Amino acid sequence: MPGSWDRPGQSSLPEQPDAPETPRQLLREPSRDADGAEPADRLATGDPPPRWSRADLQQRLERLPPGHPSSSEWDEPEPQLSSRAADAQRDDQPDTELYDEPDTPKRDYWSETPALLRAAEDHLRRWPQDQVKAAVDRSNDPPGSWRGDGNQYLDPAQHMRAKVVIAQVHRGEEKLTEHMSGEDRDPSCAAWLVGLEHRLKGEDGLKGKIARLLETDAPDATSDEISNSIPDAIRYTFCVESRNYTAVYWDLKGRLEARGLEMLYSQNHWKSSQYRGINTRWANPDGQRFEIQFHTPESFYAKEQLTHWAYERLRNPLTQGEERDALMAFQQEVSTSIPVPNEVMDIPDYRKDGR
Repeated sequence: MPGSWDRPGQSSLPEQPDAPETPRQLLREPSRDADGAEPADRLATGDPPPRWSRADLQQRLERLPPGHPSSSEWDEPEPQLSSRAADAQRDDQPDTELYDEPDTPKRDYWSETPALLRAAEDHLRRWPQDQVKAAVDRSNDPPGSWRGDGNQYLDPAQHMRAKVVIAQVHRGEEKLTEHMSGEDRDPSCAAWLVGLEHRLKGEDGLKGKIARLLETDAPDATSDEISNSIPDAIRYTFCVESRNYTAVYWDLKGRLEARGLEMLYSQNHWKSSQYRGINTRWANPDGQRFEIQFHTPESFYAKEQLTHWAYERLRNPLTQGEERDALMAFQQEVSTSIPVPNEVMDIPDYRKDGR
């Protein structure tokens, strides 16, 4: 994003929530909070998992027979449709002419995900994460300081200020979550909250942003100024079925504004080859800023299960050269496989003056 502090050379890519590092962890293992507790939106034992949560997606995959196109055990090519069947299917598919050559065959997103996971694992074997972490030397850092895996640094006084900012962010989250959950519970709303366990940016992610802000943009900023300068410290994601995506985006935007929330920024990333979705920034009447992402089930799965690890590596300034090129190519392969909702290109970018 323009003005992002922690995506050097990749300013067109939006922030993504914190998630486990490796693709198989994302697919196979349930997410937990930093203290080992179950996520905030996980239901009680015996209840079905939240719709399109990791557990729900995993259950869906496990219930499929081995020969099903979306099964993780299926890796044969999709059979070619007859021209009549292809014409019938085309009526139910989004218009992708803006992104594909006219003669490019339609792609089956869910059948491609196992191969994409394998490609991610191949990358991690070629460039182990420990190689990047080993480049960070904390041996001479004074007690009370903090240094991130990307070599971002806070001295003891700055680290104390960062802790104050993080506490402010956590205090402002509860009321915002009540607003968002109210929409999620409304049966007339065709969108649902996903990834609620990631509504608060992780402490290391926040400290990394604060370190860059203090180093380059505003070394004398107050705690309130720092907090208001990190628009995704609190963030939410609404999932919408692709066929309703554009209409529901406008409806939900109106619902949130009726609750007194103000949109400050919106960027339509369905035009991007690296990431698909719409990212928006908002403020409540008290001035607390936060982010809302709008996804389809396919784009949310891609972000959570397929590309987050790549995003984290691209964000790390220690990731260089050939690996960075490979990561960009992988994100493009994933993103261009995601079905594009009808009329989504009619949703404009927006930035409130001075924001």
